[in-house]
Amino acid sequence: MTEFAVGMAHEFREAPDIVRQQSHILSAPIAALVARLKRKPPIVVLTCARGSSAHAATFGKHLIERHLGIPCAAAAPNIASVYRRPLQIKDQLFLAVSQSGRSDDLIEFASMARAAGALAAAMVNDPDSPLAAACEFVLPMAAGPELSVAATKTFVASLAGLLRLTAAWTGDDALASALDRLPDRLAAATELDWRAALSVLLKADSLVTIGRGPTLAIAREAALKFKETCDLHAEAFSGAEFLHGPVSLVSDRYPVLTFMPTDAAAAGLKELAADLHRKGASVFTTGAGAATADCLPALPPDHPDADAVCLIQSFYAHAVELARERGINVDRPRHLQKITRTR
Repeated sequence: MTEFAVGMAHEFREAPDIVRQQSHILSAPIAALVARLKRKPPIVVLTCARGSSAHAATFGKHLIERHLGIPCAAAAPNIASVYRRPLQIKDQLFLAVSQSGRSDDLIEFASMARAAGALAAAMVNDPDSPLAAACEFVLPMAAGPELSVAATKTFVASLAGLLRLTAAWTGDDALASALDRLPDRLAAATELDWRAALSVLLKADSLVTIGRGPTLAIAREAALKFKETCDLHAEAFSGAEFLHGPVSLVSDRYPVLTFMPTDAAAAGLKELAADLHRKGASVFTTGAGAATADCLPALPPDHPDADAVCLIQSFYAHAVELARERGINVDRPRHLQKITRTR
């Protein structure tokens, strides 16, 4: 390991073991929460998160709407912390996602939600945090200390935790079985070689990441990591939203990284990747099957939602390598600190 990226490069590789151990730690708290949800099912789920955890919440939104048919929306924390406006969310599920559990606006929103009669749950890496104390149910990520400023293993742990919650809530045996296979698949995904994109990204000033369905959250997380670990501007879009204006930015100097889902959303993204390739863009897609020569390896499909988690694990390995090539220490990103306190 080089002088660069020692912390992040080590921590993201811990994810497979964390996900394997998580099944025992999360079993009881998820069972208790699901029992409560089944006694009085919510008609709305409200998520609350910042940074990488907000992308995890986006993944949770996909899971909850896709598998349970319950509308899921992202809360604006300043409604509680700045505007002091209670919401009418009695008996609805409030789900906060946070690594540290110490962001003041999330804590204040959780307190408001619980006072309003919502069922408040927190998925946190620190079960003794103020956010955990503000909620009735605590779902530990169980990722252990994360010293690198950039979240990696906690992001993967939060996605796995949301998959476990969904599997238990729906009784989905196929998803539960995929979770049993996920640790070994994450380990395999870590070793996939994405160097085919390095030469293009080294010359780029800006790029776009694209996903849809289970991979939209992955695209958003990748765009954030490009910014905070590689000093490279990146924007994330859904494949559909990209056509509503941003497609005008496409040129041979504007790389596109497409995180291909392995479910019904793949067809539209494959068409988009092929169209962008015809327009002259440098298009990289994960997995085989897109009409472009620039494919980045992905594991064979297993379960679409678990497959998306494997993509971000492969991306983290790529981000470490790209940062090294750009001469950037990913563990000392400019202007950032590990715990961000916002209000």
